[in-house]
Amino acid sequence: MLTNNADHSSTTDKPGKQWRPFLRAVLFGLAFALLTTLTLGFHLLPTARVTLDVGDVCPRDIRAPERKTFVSQIRTDEARARAEASVPDVYDTPDQSIARQQIARARQILDFIDSVRHDTYATDEERARWLSAIEDVTLSPTIIKQILDLSEEDWQAVKKEVIYVLDQAMRSEIREGQLAEARRMIPALVSLDLSDTQVQIVVALGRDLIRPNTFYNAERTAEARQAARDAVPPVQRTIEKGEVILREGDLVTPLAVEALDAYHLRRPAADWRDIGSAIIFAVGITVALELYIAAFNPVLWRNWRHLALIFFLTGLFVLLAKVMIPGRVGLPYVYPLPALAMILAVLLDARLGILVATLISLVLGYVGDGDFALAAYGFMGSLVGVLSLRRVEHLGAFFWAGVYITLADLLAVAAFRLPDRNLDLVGVGILVIGCVGNGLLSATLTLGGYYLLGSIFDITTSLQLLELARPTHPLMRQLLLKAPGTYHHSILVSNMAEQAAERIGADALLTRVGAFYHDIGKTARPYFFAENQVEGVNVHSRLDPYTSAEIIISHVKDGLELAKKYRLPRKVRDFIMQHHGTSLASYFYREAVEQYGEEHVNPDDFRYPGPRPQSRETAIVMLADACEATVRASRPSTSEELEEMVRQIILNRLLEGDLDECDLTLRDLDQIREVFVSILQGLFHPRIKYPPGKQPRLTAGESQIVLHPSTPGEIVAAGEDSEIPSEPDGGIGGGGQQ
Repeated sequence: MLTNNADHSSTTDKPGKQWRPFLRAVLFGLAFALLTTLTLGFHLLPTARVTLDVGDVCPRDIRAPERKTFVSQIRTDEARARAEASVPDVYDTPDQSIARQQIARARQILDFIDSVRHDTYATDEERARWLSAIEDVTLSPTIIKQILDLSEEDWQAVKKEVIYVLDQAMRSEIREGQLAEARRMIPALVSLDLSDTQVQIVVALGRDLIRPNTFYNAERTAEARQAARDAVPPVQRTIEKGEVILREGDLVTPLAVEALDAYHLRRPAADWRDIGSAIIFAVGITVALELYIAAFNPVLWRNWRHLALIFFLTGLFVLLAKVMIPGRVGLPYVYPLPALAMILAVLLDARLGILVATLISLVLGYVGDGDFALAAYGFMGSLVGVLSLRRVEHLGAFFWAGVYITLADLLAVAAFRLPDRNLDLVGVGILVIGCVGNGLLSATLTLGGYYLLGSIFDITTSLQLLELARPTHPLMRQLLLKAPGTYHHSILVSNMAEQAAERIGADALLTRVGAFYHDIGKTARPYFFAENQVEGVNVHSRLDPYTSAEIIISHVKDGLELAKKYRLPRKVRDFIMQHHGTSLASYFYREAVEQYGEEHVNPDDFRYPGPRPQSRETAIVMLADACEATVRASRPSTSEELEEMVRQIILNRLLEGDLDECDLTLRDLDQIREVFVSILQGLFHPRIKYPPGKQPRLTAGESQIVLHPSTPGEIVAAGEDSEIPSEPDGGIGGGGQQ
């Protein structure tokens, strides 16, 4: 939040410890990626599947374990290839523009020949040379001589016939491969009224002007062939139960491999591509998991137990997937992936549980040969399980989570299996049993893991907190009987802290329970604390400041000993350690300075051991503890005075650096202040002033509280010696002794 202004830094800031989270991330990541690679890329576990490829010799008889009808892709491809091959090439319709273009060109050539024939100034050699140079037609010397020698009447007949023949020829479909055939048909189109010479000239001119007028259409041909392929239905192949798929000594054929794959009886031999794929996949899910932790929950890197739990469970379920998925029919649907997601959700973080479920769903698809339906099945059940188990307040939540998982599984199966027309009643029954088994097994494993793993990895669960919140707990009974003032103080602090935690989105249940037990150490010496003193007796009046401070500060150590004795969770113990942070027992420190001189007093002798609050929840309890005690002791007369007092307490804690190591923001502090003021106004509202002589008598256990007249901010009990402190936790002076 702000720069640390205190002289005493937390141990987390010591040099040499900042690299530990990074080292843990690297070590756990490498170990997890290695184990995942070994699990996915190598066949380390015994299996009934065989390693056979096309061309291998079968070492033993292999029979079908059950009757199965499946689509034979090989036979389907063969049938579709035959249908495709039967479709001829598709050509466009004749292009009439080409015919018109060629007729126009023919007229140009005929006009040129006509002009050469009528040129009286050119010699025969020049005219022959000009005719032989005409483009698009090849005229032999004989044809050129015949053209030049032809009479005008015969030439006009030739000109008309050339146009007519070319028009008739180009009206027919002429493909590129059929050009020679079309040219051979030209003589048949020439009129029989012409002489042989005229026919030869017509053929010579018309033949070279013939052009293809229809062309191959690749796109339409591909569409026609694809339509032919699509029209072929999948070829079904049925293998009866006990039928021999391969006999010993048979060469393995593609059809045999297909049958083995349909029954998941074949295990491909691992090669470098399989291993490389497994490495890439393992590194991918490892990086995704570590990036999530680094971005959204970096505090996990500081707790090796939580990291061990995450990677241990994830690795275990990867191994379980390798055992349960490949080569199985109904068993994959019992795979309890929702249990993994729910255990991580209830023990650590719901978003983490969903992420891990997503990653393991990908593993299901990977080991299931790309079975997307199985991956979706696992993910849907896991997501519903996590969302249905967000708050665990009773054991029935696990039962209903199992019910919801079963329903989600059934919906997933229906979505992916209803289109399968080969599914019989037996198959449906197997799938339904798998869904029910998945829900039941997931709920059971989650319940067992919730208690067992929570205890092994020292994780505080909501059921533990609900149990600790009961007033019949032995420690709460001790607190009530031995230190009733502290008990009521703890109840008030818990109410304040719980509502503040709810306002800012912190863990309200943990905050309430932590507030219940934060002062449990006071039961060791209850009457050394002002709220438990009666009859105006204060034992500190007979003690030196060092002894008094040691006794007051020791309630933290005494509380930790009791917490360990009664096996309170670590998160609850954190409230005992951190609710004073590293603040000073300021009253006794000032007394020591007055008695011995500042140069002879070490402030560390009067400082709480800490650490400072490391979480929002412990910081809220620290502030609630200080505010409640100070307001109870000072009894502000107006709402404005109360609000200013709460604001000053929070500001002092902030400036002293007590909130530097938690995640509270300034906005959070403002909301916390509003909650505290609202509650304290209801508890300590101004009282009616009685006339002199009419004030009620104080009952046992009550005392009038006033501010110390000489030291503002120090709180003492009226009627006691003014030199005997009775400071609240975290008074305005900054060092509560309660």
